[in-house]
Amino acid sequence: MDVLSDVLAVMRTGRPRSVQVTWHGSWAQRFAPVPGAVGFHVILRGPCWILRPDADPLPLTAGDVVFRPHGRGHTLADSPATRPVGPACRPDEPALLPRYAVDTVGIPSETGGPAAVILCGAYELDPALVHPLLHDLPELIHIPAHLGHHPELRAAVDLLTAELTRPRLGTDALIPALLDTLLLYILRSWFDQQPALRATGWAAALGDPAVAAALQAMHRDPARPWTVAGLAAEARLSRAPFARRFTALLGQPPLTYLTWWRMTTAARLLRQTDTPLSTIAGEVGYGSEFAFANAFKRRYGTAPGRYRRQA
Repeated sequence: MDVLSDVLAVMRTGRPRSVQVTWHGSWAQRFAPVPGAVGFHVILRGPCWILRPDADPLPLTAGDVVFRPHGRGHTLADSPATRPVGPACRPDEPALLPRYAVDTVGIPSETGGPAAVILCGAYELDPALVHPLLHDLPELIHIPAHLGHHPELRAAVDLLTAELTRPRLGTDALIPALLDTLLLYILRSWFDQQPALRATGWAAALGDPAVAAALQAMHRDPARPWTVAGLAAEARLSRAPFARRFTALLGQPPLTYLTWWRMTTAARLLRQTDTPLSTIAGEVGYGSEFAFANAFKRRYGTAPGRYRRQA
C-alpha cells in the first residue's frame, strides 16, 4: 500500500457514516465536536455557510467540498444569522444517527425547491493511532467547485449520492468503499493544491521525491531491518543529506518514524485480528516476541496481550 492508503487503514475504527440531507426554508444544523472523528460536507445544492467558533463565516456554493480533519464542532446554515434549534449531530452516537440515510428537514414550499442539499460523511478514527499526517492538516480544508477540476472527486460524489438515494443489491458494501474513495480523493486534491515552495510538513514530504521514496519503502516493508543508509539508498541520496532532509521536513529522524510506524501497525493488527503475537512481531521487524513486547510496552504503556484484550 502507498503511504496515504496505509495511514487511513491504520487509523480507522468502526464503519463510516453518510447521510444526504435536503433542507427547506430557513435552516441551521450544528455538528458536535467529537475527538477522533473526521468529517466532510459536499454541497450538492446551495448556497449555505459554515460557521465555526474561532473563524469568520465561510460562504459555500453548489459543488464545494469542505473537510474537517480534527473533530471540531461547527454549524451549517442558510445564513450566518440563523441559529440551530435542534440537537447537534454526533457521528459517534449510532442509536441517533443511521449508518446511511437520506433525510428531509423542513416543509417544502409550493413555489420553490429546497434551500440546500448536502452530502455529509463521518469517519471514526482511533485517537491513539492518529498519524502525524492528519495533525499537519489545517482546521478546515475547502475545495471550491471548479468546472473540470478534480473529476475523480466529482465522480465519487455522484456514485455515493446514487447509492444513498437509490439503494439496491450491494449498497451496504459499496457505500463504505465509496466513502473511503471520497476521503482519499479529498486529501489527494488538497495535497495537489499545495505549491511546492509553500508546502511544509507532510505536504512537503509527500511531494519530495527522495523523502517520499523512503516513506514508501518503510510502509511497503516495515519488517525489513532498515538502516539510515538503506533508506538513503531508496531515496537516492547519501546518508547524511538524506537524514537532514527527512528530519527537517517531518520533525523526526527516519528511524524514529519507522519505530512509530511499526508500533502503530502492530496496534492495528492486535485490535483487528487474532494473529499470534510471534507473527505480528515478525511482520513489524522484531526477531523475537520478547523484543517486540518490550518495544510495544514502551510505546503504549501496556503489554501486547493486554492491549488486545482491552481493545
